[in-house]
Amino acid sequence: MTALSLTNVCKSFGPVEVLKDINLDVEDGEFVVFVGPSGCGKSTLLRVIAGLEDATSGEINIAGEQVNTTPPAKRGIAMVFQSYALYPHLTVRGNMALALKQAKVAKDEIEARVQEASRMLDLGAYLDRRPSELSGGQRQRVAIGRAIVRQPKLFLFDEPLSNLDAALRMNTRIEIANLHRQLSASMIYVTHDQTEAMTLADKIVVLRDGRVEQIGSPMELYNDPANQFVAGFLGAPSMNFLPAARVTDGDPRTLGIRPEDITLSAEGQLKGRVTHVEHLGGDTNLIVDADGLTLTVRLFGQSNVAVDETIGLGFAPEKAYYFDAEGQRVR
Repeated sequence: MTALSLTNVCKSFGPVEVLKDINLDVEDGEFVVFVGPSGCGKSTLLRVIAGLEDATSGEINIAGEQVNTTPPAKRGIAMVFQSYALYPHLTVRGNMALALKQAKVAKDEIEARVQEASRMLDLGAYLDRRPSELSGGQRQRVAIGRAIVRQPKLFLFDEPLSNLDAALRMNTRIEIANLHRQLSASMIYVTHDQTEAMTLADKIVVLRDGRVEQIGSPMELYNDPANQFVAGFLGAPSMNFLPAARVTDGDPRTLGIRPEDITLSAEGQLKGRVTHVEHLGGDTNLIVDADGLTLTVRLFGQSNVAVDETIGLGFAPEKAYYFDAEGQRVR
C-alpha cells in the first residue's frame, strides 16, 4: 500500500510559486528524505503534506485517502520539529502522553505506549524529569517519543538534528535509523545535509527552486545523477566541474569528476599547485589550483603532499561525467 501520494502538487504565496508540479509516491515502511539548498521548498512541501499549509492545486493522498481538506490532527501524521516544541511545565512522561490524553485514550493504553516508546529511545530513567533537566539530544528523543506514541500512518521530520552538535547529530541519526527498522514505519525527513540524506534514506527526493530534480536511492543518485545540480549536491567533498576542453580539445561540454576518482599522476591530464591540505587522519583532501580552476582531490589514507607543491592529476575516462550547457547529463 502507498503511504503517501502527491499528484501535481503546487503551492503559491501570492504571485510567488514555491512548489511546482510535485509528483511523489512513498511506499509503506519507506524512509524518504527531502534534500536541497535553503529555499528550495522542502519544508514547505512537508507542511503541505501535514496540512499546516494548503496546496494551491494538486492532490494529496495519505494511506489511500485524499486529505486536501482534512485538518492536520485528522491526517494520521505525527511531526517532529527542529525546535523540539516541548511543554516546559510537563515531565517527559507528560509531554509524551499529552496528545493521547487529549484524544481520550484509556490510561492503561497511554502508559503502555509511553513505556514502549521510552524503551525504544532509552528514556526510561528520565520520564519524571522536565525538559530543562535534559540535554539537547534527550529533548529531541522526547519529541520523537511523543510522535511514536501516537502510532501515526506517517512520520514527518523537519530538520530534527539542526540544533545538535556534530557528535549528537551522528548518534541521533543512528537512533532514528534504528527506530525506523524497529517500527517499519513510513517516514519523511527534511534536511539540507546531504550526509544525513545519504545515510538515512531508502529514497532521496532532490529539490531545487520548488521542483523535483531527481528521485532515487542514495547510490542511484550518487552514481547516476540526472544533471549537474544533483551531481554537485550529493557527495562530500562535492564533485569537481571543469570545461571538458581542458582535457579534450574542442569539447564544449562540462566535465565532472569526483574528488575520490582523481589520482596523483605525473602523466595525468591536469597539473596544478596545492593551495591547501586537509589532514583528516583516515584520508587527506588537497585543494589544487589548476591554472585558475580550483579542484578538490581526496586521497585515501595519509599523505605528505605539501602546500605550494606542483602535482600531476589523472583520472580514468570512465569515471568522468559530462553535462551540456543547460546542466543536463550527457550519457
